[in-house]
Amino acid sequence: MSGSRVLVMGCGGIGGIIAASLFEHGIDAVAVTHNPAIAEAISTHGFELRDEDGSRRIAGRAEASIPPQPGTFDFVFLVTQPPQVVEAACAAFPFLRPNGAMVCFQNGLCEARIAPLVGTDRTIGAIVAWGGSMPEPGVYDRTSAGGFVLGRLDGRADPRLGVLADLLRPIGPVDVTDNLRGARWSKLAINCAISSLGTIGGDRLGALVRYRFVRRLALEVMTEVVAVARRRDVALEKVAGTIDLDWVALTPADVVNGSPSLVAKHAVLLAVGAKFRRLRSSMLSAIERGREPAVDYLNGEVISRAREAGIPVPLNERIQWAIHAIARRELRCGLPLLRRLFDETRTAVDAATLAQHRPRHQPTAAAPPN
Repeated sequence: MSGSRVLVMGCGGIGGIIAASLFEHGIDAVAVTHNPAIAEAISTHGFELRDEDGSRRIAGRAEASIPPQPGTFDFVFLVTQPPQVVEAACAAFPFLRPNGAMVCFQNGLCEARIAPLVGTDRTIGAIVAWGGSMPEPGVYDRTSAGGFVLGRLDGRADPRLGVLADLLRPIGPVDVTDNLRGARWSKLAINCAISSLGTIGGDRLGALVRYRFVRRLALEVMTEVVAVARRRDVALEKVAGTIDLDWVALTPADVVNGSPSLVAKHAVLLAVGAKFRRLRSSMLSAIERGREPAVDYLNGEVISRAREAGIPVPLNERIQWAIHAIARRELRCGLPLLRRLFDETRTAVDAATLAQHRPRHQPTAAAPPN
């Protein structure tokens, strides 16, 4: 581990905390951000990291561009927002050693975008199971505990995964999976709900999840994502070993009459809200900074794959539209907008949920006799 050299592309909420940890533990790392204010703050004062242990400053620098040292890094950590991930990968690729790997920390399905550029064998996925934010340049809040899930899209064993786990373990526990695809889709379902609804609601998760209609929206979003994943033969993995998306997805009994399991599903979301109560959507922060929100890389990924499979996902479509409207300043985020979203989607969402449980090829009813 001590011999690994790491290039960190992105110093936002998650990237800044990861970079700070590498510097704090003596890893040979270079952090790059294209935001001049962040680069100046870190290079002048170091990283200010605030977590459950308090606040501390960690010495380190952030560069405005990659230093001209081609082919010198064992790992490139891609920790930009998803809309910038391809650009960051292309810029960093010449600096990756022949046996090195790019590591995608973004939410969504970014490995599928990076692998065609650098090769499947040089692409590793890292699912982040904790929260972080950057309230001001160079200042980082760790908003929840958790660790990482590492793996390759092809499920193969890879000795680099062990090295990578050692680099990340000071931040939190690390699991290695041979089903990265299933873990990614499970996390995608949660992000499509939590991050996207948090953007529309304009508040932290703990405040929003107290409302029953918000929890119902979250369950419905995840149900649509699970339906698409099933159609694509994705074997979903439990997120952080606890949330079973196959079970969380709504059933016809939940929709038509309610059920005892529906009460339990709401309880699970309340527990998630309590654990991640300080979590604030990174898409909301991006919009506030005038950046492109990543909704096309979350709900948008689901929508495009749902269309290929002929599956209705009306709530994800409405969410994507609403977030783009917020970014264009045509709508104002807040609880009233979430309530409007709920009220306007009842018929379409209930019909879609019921349709997902019908046989894929129902026989056509026989014509009545003459």
